[in-house]
Amino acid sequence: MTRVQDLNLVSMWNLDRDACVQPSLSDQFSRVRAGTDAIAAPLSPEDCQVQSMPDASPIKWHMAHTSWFFETFVLEPYAASYRAFDPKFKVLFNSYYNGIGDKQPRAERGLLSRPSLDRIREYRAHVDAAMRGLLRSRAQAAAAHSLISLGLNHEEQHQELMLTDLKHMLSMNPCAPAYRAEAARAHQNGAAENSAPAQSGSAWSSFSGGLVEIGHDAKSTVQFAFDSESPRHQVFLRPYRIAKQLVRNREYLAFIVDGGYSRHDLWLSEGWDRVRDERWCAPMYWREDHRAWTEFTLHGTQALDPDAPVCHVSFFEADAYARWADARLPTEAEWEHAANDSAASTSPDVLAQCFGSRWQWTASAYLGHPGFTAATGAVGEYNGKFMCNQFVLKGSSIATPEGHSRVTYRNFFPPEKRWQFSGIRLAK
Repeated sequence: MTRVQDLNLVSMWNLDRDACVQPSLSDQFSRVRAGTDAIAAPLSPEDCQVQSMPDASPIKWHMAHTSWFFETFVLEPYAASYRAFDPKFKVLFNSYYNGIGDKQPRAERGLLSRPSLDRIREYRAHVDAAMRGLLRSRAQAAAAHSLISLGLNHEEQHQELMLTDLKHMLSMNPCAPAYRAEAARAHQNGAAENSAPAQSGSAWSSFSGGLVEIGHDAKSTVQFAFDSESPRHQVFLRPYRIAKQLVRNREYLAFIVDGGYSRHDLWLSEGWDRVRDERWCAPMYWREDHRAWTEFTLHGTQALDPDAPVCHVSFFEADAYARWADARLPTEAEWEHAANDSAASTSPDVLAQCFGSRWQWTASAYLGHPGFTAATGAVGEYNGKFMCNQFVLKGSSIATPEGHSRVTYRNFFPPEKRWQFSGIRLAK
């Protein structure tokens, strides 16, 4: 088995959970908040200040914003005795909620040298103490339960963003420093998730299609789902095949060697413009040195692992590779149907690497499911207003917190973005 190229959060945090016991809301809160602090623990104040591009945010901004969420949407409405830590933070750490008021421009979050990292940690402690008090009140916790659950899942999203953002930040340093130099201890099946072991039989799984259901079922036992995952609805699928495994580095390298980045016929028009204007010639963190390929990882620069799933590719790159491979990207409905079928099957002819490896681009635009309605109030801005110029990614990545992924989950990004842990699964 090949080594794990990037960190696995379960190993890094060492926060094990009993899969047979649903933790209390208070336990969930403590675990999630500790996870954020654990990601920041190895970093210096300087590390936590840098904003390496407009799409990324400083680590200390993530730490503050996730506290701002609980303060704004839970504590201020539901804890009568709560007093804001600092009224100025209402503007500084608002992300995109127009219903809340003014906000610091996203591209200028790195200019906030003050408040200091120590002050942000005091803010987190202040919010944590108030939340623990609220959670001890059965009535208050019950009234705010749905918003607390949303806040916890929101913070887990930011934990993944913290890793993707700090990886980009460290990659901009000519010294290519490692976030953590030691190899991460792989969790159960961790190595298998990040390598591509040979499977017997066909490389494809076949599905007859027909009228199928996708989307979150409000009556299911799943404890949480974002509003954009609902409602459950029917779609018609023609018979299709989907690759059992993700595209590996060695396969993507063949695309590069065959002139994949110089053939305009493989690319969508906007993608070809990106190739030329931004001089794309390989996935985001690949480098070629004396004909040997390396990849920048959270452990620093490593020799490219040929059997690891390709990572940090845009939708445009995934689409061009699929065309070169005489295939296509799956639709969101195909991916979800196949993953559901695989989860319920005991056959070896099922999909591998659905979760815990790479987010997988689909050919589907990020739009509301039929019947979708955004929530009322400011929290209604969470997903619905982003349903434009984005594509859906399914599954989860090695940076996704354990327990945060599910078949109905809908990640979404614009087609040119590459700094997320995104990969490729083919369909026909």
